Amino acid sequence: MMKLISWNVNGLRACVGKGFEESFKMMDADFFCLQETKMQEGQLDLNFDGYRSYWNYADKKGYSGTAIYTKHEPISVAYGIGIDEHDHEGRVITLEMENFFLVTAYVPNSQDGLKRLDYRMRWEDDFLAYLKRLDKKKPVIVCGDLNVAHKEIDLKNPKTNRKNAGFTDEEREKFTHLLSQGFIDTFRYFYPDTTDAYSWWSYRFRAREKNAGWRIDYFVVSERLAEKIEGATIHNQVFGSDHCPVELTLRY
Repeated sequence: MMKLISWNVNGLRACVGKGFEESFKMMDADFFCLQETKMQEGQLDLNFDGYRSYWNYADKKGYSGTAIYTKHEPISVAYGIGIDEHDHEGRVITLEMENFFLVTAYVPNSQDGLKRLDYRMRWEDDFLAYLKRLDKKKPVIVCGDLNVAHKEIDLKNPKTNRKNAGFTDEEREKFTHLLSQGFIDTFRYFYPDTTDAYSWWSYRFRAREKNAGWRIDYFVVSERLAEKIEGATIHNQVFGSDHCPVELTLRY
């Protein structure tokens, strides 16, 4: 069995101060993917026995950034998606493994007032094209903070958030389109009707205490991996960030 974890840590250095290393060791994943590390190279020396790590840093300090810790040596590693407009914010790392590509992504937020929605739409189209190119070679596992709650079931207050970043019709339609291109939302594959299953909670209004959250962290896989997926879990009991880790287990 192979276990994969994805976690938006909302600043890795801060998360380390809130028990990250203990959580990392407890979850004992084959692949541990991080988003929003908010770091530059050399700011933190965080190694774990048996793991190698790969980092993609944003040009801008204290912003965005991704990382993958893995017990398995990849065939190759790629940073970004090969488009200059998108590749300065440290948002994507791809590991080519023997049987699949693993892509971790921190998808751009459309921001207050939807200031970045037009950019987000370009990102969505370009990122999907990138995934489809990979998928022609071997199956793809995409994980990360995809910054969208897909359906009303995926957030506590859908009515009041209809035009807010992460729950606009445009963002949701892009996710529907992604799935229509031969991909599976693994959590909904196992739990199509489960409510109150969230991976992010605002730091305001005691949202986590009340479980007034959003499910915006995902494992999405190529449809032909369906027979390999064993389970999907949201670790909402793990603290240290405003997001919690999500998990996928595969029969490999």
